[in-house]
Amino acid sequence: MQRPIYLDHHATTPLDPRVLDAMLPYLREEFGNAASRTHAYGWRAEAAVELAREEVAAAIGARDPREVVFTSGATESDNLALQGVLRARGSGTVAISAIEHPAVADTARALEREGFGARVLPVDGEGLVDPAALDAALADGPALVSILWANGEVGTVQPIAELASRCRERGVPFHSDAAQAVGKLPLDVERDGVDLLSFSAHKVYGPKGVGALYVRRARPRLRLAPLLHGGGHEFGLRSGSLPVPLVVGMGAALRIAVAEREAEAARLCDLRERLLARLSAALPGVRLNGPARARLAGNLNLSLAGVPGDALVASCPELALSTGSACASARPEPSPVLVALGLDPERVREGFRIGLGRGTSEADVDRAADVIAERAAKLRAERTASPRPGRAASLGSPEETR
Repeated sequence: MQRPIYLDHHATTPLDPRVLDAMLPYLREEFGNAASRTHAYGWRAEAAVELAREEVAAAIGARDPREVVFTSGATESDNLALQGVLRARGSGTVAISAIEHPAVADTARALEREGFGARVLPVDGEGLVDPAALDAALADGPALVSILWANGEVGTVQPIAELASRCRERGVPFHSDAAQAVGKLPLDVERDGVDLLSFSAHKVYGPKGVGALYVRRARPRLRLAPLLHGGGHEFGLRSGSLPVPLVVGMGAALRIAVAEREAEAARLCDLRERLLARLSAALPGVRLNGPARARLAGNLNLSLAGVPGDALVASCPELALSTGSACASARPEPSPVLVALGLDPERVREGFRIGLGRGTSEADVDRAADVIAERAAKLRAERTASPRPGRAASLGSPEETR
């Protein structure tokens, strides 16, 4: 049986064979513990970890590799950033955007239940944070501001340097979840003024189970309370023996992603526009959710008027699609990201996400457009034949495609 065309690269990416090649020695003969300081097995493992730390630091513009703390993934990194800063202070408020990943949004809510403060900053119709709302939050002196660099559902890319600069002027630490941005956008924590940065390997063709948190060590030096205790690994911020093969894989994945970033972004933009154009020509009422330009190269979030997103995804087994964040897929509620953009409830219900990636070809895009158009037309016909009480099916107009 032929496997579905994979169009969910925001959820995860396949392991690059070059990354696997880099990892294999540390899964077999080089099995040492990087914390073992008394023999050659440990020394070689430690050397491999430190090389990977340098590769990760270079990928994000960190000047000191010791600012990279390895974790199990971006979710742990987000938790360490938010909980670490607030618990080190003992009080305070975290301000987050309305379209954060659940790893940030749920952590903020958990901190609020513990007695800390949480404030949500609204976004506009493209998902961009309102600078005036950020200024108002900063006037109240929060302990931390956390704003997603790039949204994996609607593709919005925030003007992080501008937002971080406003925080720096008020002396407020700035954190960004960059799981969807690292390796895909030309970010630089020093240039952009970011104090804390979370990201994972598996979003950039690396292994699952490893990520990192960048923690600024100077100008200012940030103090965090650790989540895990026992051994003082990772500069006292994350105890536990490091998974050396995964760490090596993360370093290799980011090195490759950065080297190929510009060419791959241009290719994905072309594929994205090709897919959108073919769908818009084949169907009326194709509506783009999120920004038309300031978005991730491989991202499309669409609503097809009169076609529920979950029904469309279920009707396309030949395609691996999704209706939103993989981490929120078990929740029956409407997408909080699309709701935050101010879309009407029907359009929110119709939303679905396409994530193009390194393995996507023109043939894949053309096939996907044909399948989606065919199934959407069928679902519309079925809905028109059996309309819901009190509602007439509306297909929109071609002018709504942008």
